[in-house]
Order: sequence, then structure tokens, then C-alpha cells
Amino acid sequence: MEDNGRLKWILIAAIAPIAWGSVYFVTRNFLPAGIPLWGGVYRALPAGIVLLLIARRLPHGAWWWRSIVLGVLNVGGFFALIYLAGTLLPSSLAATLMSASAGAMLLFGWAFLAQRPTLMAVAGAVIGVVGVVVMLGVGTSDVSGWGVLASLAAMISSNIGFVLTAKWGAGIPPVTLASWQLIAGAVMLIPVAAAVEGAPPVPAGATQWLGFLYVSLVATALAYVVWFTGLQRLPAAAIGAIGLLNPVSGVLLGVAFAGELFGPAQAIGMALVVAGVVIGTRSRRGRGATLSR
Repeated sequence: MEDNGRLKWILIAAIAPIAWGSVYFVTRNFLPAGIPLWGGVYRALPAGIVLLLIARRLPHGAWWWRSIVLGVLNVGGFFALIYLAGTLLPSSLAATLMSASAGAMLLFGWAFLAQRPTLMAVAGAVIGVVGVVVMLGVGTSDVSGWGVLASLAAMISSNIGFVLTAKWGAGIPPVTLASWQLIAGAVMLIPVAAAVEGAPPVPAGATQWLGFLYVSLVATALAYVVWFTGLQRLPAAAIGAIGLLNPVSGVLLGVAFAGELFGPAQAIGMALVVAGVVIGTRSRRGRGATLSR
């Protein structure tokens, strides 16, 4: 019964990286380039408002400043960097770089949550990262260095934000946690976006409207709720391993709809990534607590 319950939370949490992997493809193919800051606002603010209407609970006490910190790490800076990476890199490469979060979550969970990684967790992360390297080695001749830096910076920022969410968020429902962070991140982004990019752009046509609607409601509102739900019930190392599904989603979408290369190296790399997820999520809880029991 315990294993069945664990599998349920793993499957629920897996919705998030699959949805996040699709953001690169949607951004690159359907959203306007050159507005990473306003793109982050358009992604975060509607999602945060919808979730706040569901939660009907405002921050209190220390959560006012915590929401700002987490909003910058998980939303404001993160979304702007992801939007930039999505416009500069092929969707498969951008998603693959983000999969390094498997190792980052393991290390940050140990540092911030005292969750000592198990051998299975380390093995899963290593195998997954090897899969990342294999997939990176082909089909990436047109690579933007700024895009790579943006993707890696987004990965580090979000992983620190996620473990701090786990450290601070005991007893607060995932919908509430997500709404506070999304709104705080969007509010912090708005003046910066206005100063750097000028007036907010109006999406041009139904395609861009639908693209923004998808990344806000599905790849943000829904994804953050299920991800925070996973953080409540699984150790950081397992959550990091689940995040390896991000590049699988990105690669498959890039191949299916954008004509990106898929050869033996991608197939081998993807198999290694999936193996890393399976092995990493089989590891038992290390020392320390997740967000709640």
C-alpha cells in the first residue's frame, strides 16, 4: 500500500516536468521573441490570480517576505530566463539542460533540508545526467551561449526556490503556496519589464493568445500545484529525478512538431534518462523532512 501511495504521488508530480518541457516548444514556435520579461509576467500573473481565487488566502507574517524571495527564485527570474532560453535554443536542448536539476535538487536537498542522498538517488541522478550528455552531443550545431547560460541559471534559481519552499512551507496547501509565489514573482517583474522592454505588448492573433493561455494555466498553474504537492510527499532527491522527464517531453515535441533530429544517440540518451527517473524515485527517504508528512 505504501508503494502504491508513493507511485501515485510520483505520477502526480510527473505532470509538472512534462508540462514544463513543452514550454520551450510553445515559446519558440508560437510566442513572440524579444520579450522575456513581459513573457514571464504573462505566464505568472494570470496563473497566480486563478490560484488565489481558488485558495482565498493571503500571505501572513513572515510569508510576505518569503513569498517575495520564492517569487523571485521560482517565478520572476526563473520565467524570464526560461523565456529567453526558449527563444534562443532548440526546445530539446533547452529542456535537456534543465534536466541537470536532478543533481542540483539532490545537493540542495542535502544542504537545506538535511536529506542525505541515498545510493539509489545518486545512481539515478548520475544515469540521468549521462543521458543528458548523450542527448546534448547531437543536433545542436546552432547553439546560443547566452541561451545555455540562461537555461542553467534558471535551473539553479528554481531548485534553490523549490527546496526553500519545502523548508518553509509546512502546513500550507500547494494551491496557496503556488498562488503567493506566482503573484509575487509577477509583481516584481512588472516594473523591470516596463523599464527594459517598454509597454506591455499585445499578443498578435489567436495563436499567441492560445500559447500564452497554455503556458499560464497548464504549464504554470497546474504544473506548480502538482509539483508542490510532490514536494510535500516525496524527498527532494526523488523530485529531482522526476524532473528528468522535462527533456523527454521537450525532445519528443521538438521531433514531432519542429523537425528536430532524433537518432540513435537521442534514443539511447532518452532511455538513460528514463532509467534515471525509475532508479532515483525508488530511493527511500533520506534523513530530514520534506515539506510535510
